[in-house]
Amino acid sequence: MPKPETAGPKTVGEMQTMARTFLERKGIEESRLEADLLVAHALKMDRLGLLLHLDRPLLPEEVDAARELIVRRSKREPVAYITGQREFYGRNFKVGSGALIPRPESELFVDVVKQWVKDGLLPDKPRIFDFGTGSGCLAITLALEIPAAQVGAVDLSDEALNWARLNGTELESGVTFHAGDGFEVSKAQGPFDVWLSNPPYVRPDEGAAMEPEVRDYEPAQALFAPEGDPDHFVRRLLDDFPQVVAPGGYLLVELGHDQSERALKMVQERKLTGRMESDLARIPRLLVVGPRG
Repeated sequence: MPKPETAGPKTVGEMQTMARTFLERKGIEESRLEADLLVAHALKMDRLGLLLHLDRPLLPEEVDAARELIVRRSKREPVAYITGQREFYGRNFKVGSGALIPRPESELFVDVVKQWVKDGLLPDKPRIFDFGTGSGCLAITLALEIPAAQVGAVDLSDEALNWARLNGTELESGVTFHAGDGFEVSKAQGPFDVWLSNPPYVRPDEGAAMEPEVRDYEPAQALFAPEGDPDHFVRRLLDDFPQVVAPGGYLLVELGHDQSERALKMVQERKLTGRMESDLARIPRLLVVGPRG
């Protein structure tokens, strides 16, 4: 943030106002919230602490720290990468370059599996495996929400696995993480009662329309579909379903906003049973395949 010609902010409240104004001028959609989060992070407090101490005087080094974070955000770097964390299902996960930032809509995975446990549709100690785990948020959350479950996960990216293992250790999840090709590892580790995946499904030609926070900062390997085919992983997951999923088990796959009809057609072509679960925006988000006969 360029320093004004007049004296800089003297209090937390003045810093907050300056940050909000600057981000709003830069076209940041949630400028007020994000300014608060970044200033609070620079001052080593949470947002409530920030709002309760608006009259507190600032040290020059605190002003510099807050300015640095606000400038980074103005260049469209995601808040989660700047603060190094993102909340998912009520827990803070460490995130950074090389790992996809957890999305609220992916919490649907956890809701669905927890309901199956409640309804007695899974074994007492279900085996759950996360294909393409990224930050580890799905596997770790499921392990913590369903303590009896045996949870494993795989990713091809060493960078992503570093974040997943860090999160798994800090949250004491007990998840076993594997490196390598997800299909080979899944076959070797299975069969599972729940096999789940949030695979890359964005077409490369859609990249120009994406927000720069996503397109320019998050890992392309976790976003863009191989060979430009958004259905690549759905097809392969369905093909391997009988080999990887135990009798009575399920496959869960997160889809893009326009994939559901094609995905259900592929399910029918393989004579499997499938349906869609919608997210809070009523977008068909989660392909549910099974139970396997």
